Amino acid sequence: MSLSTARRAVGTLAVAAAIFLAGCQSDVMKGYIGQPLESVIIDYGPPTSVIELGRGQRAYQWSKISTNAVAGSTSGEYRDTRRGTRYEEYTTPGYVEQQECFYTFYATRSEGRWYITNFRKPKLECE
Repeated sequence: MSLSTARRAVGTLAVAAAIFLAGCQSDVMKGYIGQPLESVIIDYGPPTSVIELGRGQRAYQWSKISTNAVAGSTSGEYRDTRRGTRYEEYTTPGYVEQQECFYTFYATRSEGRWYITNFRKPKLECE
């Protein structure tokens, strides 16, 4: 198998895995439809914001910030120069990345309580 064929195969596998994993968080959120708002609060704590939509409807939103440390790397190669063979080293610094995800549920008031009626699907990176 050539290097380009192997890279294409790895790329295809990555896309397939992303499609397979997509919907995981949405599946969890779907399970709250019809339940009282307290069910979500018990599992995830109080919402970070509440938006009044009018006519007895609200949007409740939770925020989650993920922080990942990406390691740096060092590589090198030997090169022949006029002064002999030299080792040239290349360094890529590490960094910290943050991603904020929002999870939004829509609720309707009924008999003094709020019930989950729907949700907004999170962006793909947050699934």
